[in-house]
Amino acid sequence: MSNKRSNSFRQAILQGNRRLCSKALLEEKGLNLSQRLIRHVAYETLPREIDRKWYYDSYTCCPPPWFMITVTLLEVAFFLYNGVSLDQFVLQVTHPRYLKNSLVYHPRLRAQAWRYLTYIFMHAGIEHLGLNVVLQLLVGVPLEMVHGATRIGLVYVAGVVAGSLAVSVADMTAPVVGSSGGVYALVSAHLANIVMNWSGMKCQFKLLRMAVALICMSMEFGRAVWLRFHPSAYPPCPHPSFVAHLGGVAVGITLGVVVLRNYEQRLQDQSLWWIFVAMYTIFVLFAVFWNIFAYTLLDLKLPPPP
Repeated sequence: MSNKRSNSFRQAILQGNRRLCSKALLEEKGLNLSQRLIRHVAYETLPREIDRKWYYDSYTCCPPPWFMITVTLLEVAFFLYNGVSLDQFVLQVTHPRYLKNSLVYHPRLRAQAWRYLTYIFMHAGIEHLGLNVVLQLLVGVPLEMVHGATRIGLVYVAGVVAGSLAVSVADMTAPVVGSSGGVYALVSAHLANIVMNWSGMKCQFKLLRMAVALICMSMEFGRAVWLRFHPSAYPPCPHPSFVAHLGGVAVGITLGVVVLRNYEQRLQDQSLWWIFVAMYTIFVLFAVFWNIFAYTLLDLKLPPPP
């Protein structure tokens, strides 16, 4: 039998399953530290009490939230390695050898398909890496604890790919670095889920915390816009694009919201899921053909290869 619950099964649990206590989780007393953490995560991410109880009773921390932790550790490791090799940690992107790294997306090297994904391991500087890591850990890890590595990894990777493809379509001469596409996909999906289920979300200080998250995202986006239009240290190649942030947001408020709104239910049973998957697929195909033909047809002057 599938471990994904149908709506009828959810109602049966709500009305009669004795495994779930009749009182709210917040009223439970005598919980140890790990139980309080699980309860906290449930109230941070799930809008329905029945889902929170189900998650609290069934969570075993096996497997742990390995995806977001692994990605974060890899990003930090690559940043430290580049910092040592370039002898620069702040605004690494201004170093003349920075774009020579084979992980960076560069418009001249767009035929190297791995760059549309591996650019997340390169960051413009410690100020860029810092905020992305904080958001990945504070938002991504709890979401992965609830929804699993497969679903959260899918949203994250979809945001990353959409970010680089969006740059290749809308900001064709710019390179791309940083994991902001994936991070913004997760955070946007989480914030949208809170807004859409405002009365059901019981996390503390949710309005204040949403405001802080939006301020942090706006500051990071503003930094990216400033850096994009700041005179480049190695003309004629411009600084990295900010459009990847917008691609991540688009994925978050479409695919991401459907994932977060359907805890423990089969996504393939949701018509909205297939609509957004079709939209995402059409965008990817459009971007692929755009990269094959548009650069030649527009006779665009691209920066020289690094």
